[in-house]
Amino acid sequence: MKDYTYPNLSDVAVSTVMQALSDEGRLSIVRQIMRTPGGECACGEFCGGLSKATVSHHMRVLRLAGLLQHRTEGTRSLTSLRTEEIEKRFPGLLNLIAADPHAPEVEPC
Repeated sequence: MKDYTYPNLSDVAVSTVMQALSDEGRLSIVRQIMRTPGGECACGEFCGGLSKATVSHHMRVLRLAGLLQHRTEGTRSLTSLRTEEIEKRFPGLLNLIAADPHAPEVEPC
């Protein structure tokens, strides 16, 4: 499995996070993770009609913005949000994303 690196969230500018969240596909991925029981999704479980390459690109952008983390379980790579760290650095951001009344419904993983 790939060994990922993650930025320290204290070094991530709000503009970097907002740019990462400016794409509807990336917002959809974040919402899907938030709505999944246990808060983790395997890479192959992302819905929304996006190609595998597009999902990989979006995951990379979100990871480099400090929003995602990955852990390996056997042959699967599980993705989750860095919820506690995000809430500490950007209080209320995840609640705002979850509460967006204009957000399309996202299929669960």
